[in-house]
Amino acid sequence: MRPRLVAVVPLAFALVAGAVIAVNAAAQAHPQASPQVRLHDPALAANSGIHKIKHIIFITQENRSFDSYFGTFPGALGIPKGVCLPDPRHGGCRKPWVDHHNSNGNDPHAEGPFKVDYNGGKMNGFVRAAEEKNCRPKPAPCHPDVLGYHVASDIPNYWAYAKNYVLQDHFFEAAGSWSLPSHLYQVSGWSAKCHNHNVPRSCYGTNMPPERLPDRQTPFGWTDITWLLHRHHIRWAYYLDHGAVTPSLGNPNGTSLHFNPLPGFTDVHKDHQLGSIRPLSVFYRAAKAGTLPKVSWVAPDFRDSEHGPALVSTGQAYVTRLINAVMRGPDWSSCAIFLSWDDWGGFYDNARPPHIDHQGYGFRVPAMVISPFAKHGYVDHQILSTDAYLKFIEDDFLGGARLNPLTDGRFDPRPDVRESAAKLGNLIFDFNFSRHHRRLLLKPCPATTLIPKPQPGCYDHIALHVATWGDS
Repeated sequence: MRPRLVAVVPLAFALVAGAVIAVNAAAQAHPQASPQVRLHDPALAANSGIHKIKHIIFITQENRSFDSYFGTFPGALGIPKGVCLPDPRHGGCRKPWVDHHNSNGNDPHAEGPFKVDYNGGKMNGFVRAAEEKNCRPKPAPCHPDVLGYHVASDIPNYWAYAKNYVLQDHFFEAAGSWSLPSHLYQVSGWSAKCHNHNVPRSCYGTNMPPERLPDRQTPFGWTDITWLLHRHHIRWAYYLDHGAVTPSLGNPNGTSLHFNPLPGFTDVHKDHQLGSIRPLSVFYRAAKAGTLPKVSWVAPDFRDSEHGPALVSTGQAYVTRLINAVMRGPDWSSCAIFLSWDDWGGFYDNARPPHIDHQGYGFRVPAMVISPFAKHGYVDHQILSTDAYLKFIEDDFLGGARLNPLTDGRFDPRPDVRESAAKLGNLIFDFNFSRHHRRLLLKPCPATTLIPKPQPGCYDHIALHVATWGDS
């Protein structure tokens, strides 16, 4: 979510349109990896084992920093001992503290608060940003929860997955901003605004892109990964928890527009692929029947998302049910589940994000790999983001073809090919394809130290009307 602030950052791009026009029809139909990509990408080696993964599933939750969930996880880069952040409102400094509350705040997490939190790389502006945005004038009391963090007893299922599969402790949000640009990066490797949505080359990068509105149904004119999937005849689906919130705010209980960007891409419409955006009930049936597509994205509704003030326990239960459904089905033996959170939600994190380009990276978020081939109890220290997700899709199903405007047959002026960034790690190193890991079926609503105690089944009735969406 975000405030109604629009920031435009124009980009210079050194590619000329003539080079794009020269792309031939064969390349448009079936783009392939360049020899350079094949040489430097270990996942494309003949013996990498990547093709044992026949189903890739992305489960994306909302608004948590790595330190807020795994800051005390053994072996991970967690909360530094003795750290204390300046508190401008009350004076002195404040230390991170264990927060057992089931409902946390909707703290500032747009592009502006990111810069305040980052504070020139000092990573100490989190309290200031929360006080400036959320506090009423003195003497009103105000104690933001951005330094609060959860422990294993609060979120036992998430810690169980981390202990038994792969936890990634250097996984950064692709954009230094809020939910919409994060989800745009997840499916397209870019966040932008377009002068004309029907002209991809008219787009320019921004971490505050326009939302879909009733009179602006397709604002995203650049190329997303479904463009390549469609041309390679790879079946995909984007599953929505309780259906979709529409641009007119119909079905307000469905998946937010911010978490469901693909209907806003012009290429999805031109490829007649809107039918691949489906309700979550279809995912459960496909998991049970063993008919999951090659690539699946699963997006929550607000209640299941963990986006403050939604309950942590409800989100954990929702995710556990999704993973249990896959593990009980025939496709478990050949799948990889990538679980992550879309942005930091305003919560403290100590790791300074690497600079990839002027739009990213953002702060660290929790991320895991859950698969029968995932390394057991492994903490991955590689620099990663959702750009690595696109790279894994491309290496497994597209022969290493990239969302590269010079080769994908649909020019847009993105400043770089994020999947090819030199600092980006490779998810292939999170797998051991010589071993087959057991299922880990968990109770969706385990015993927990969260307060107040979750309701039976971890289903909640907290009021989550539109007023809880911040200023979005």
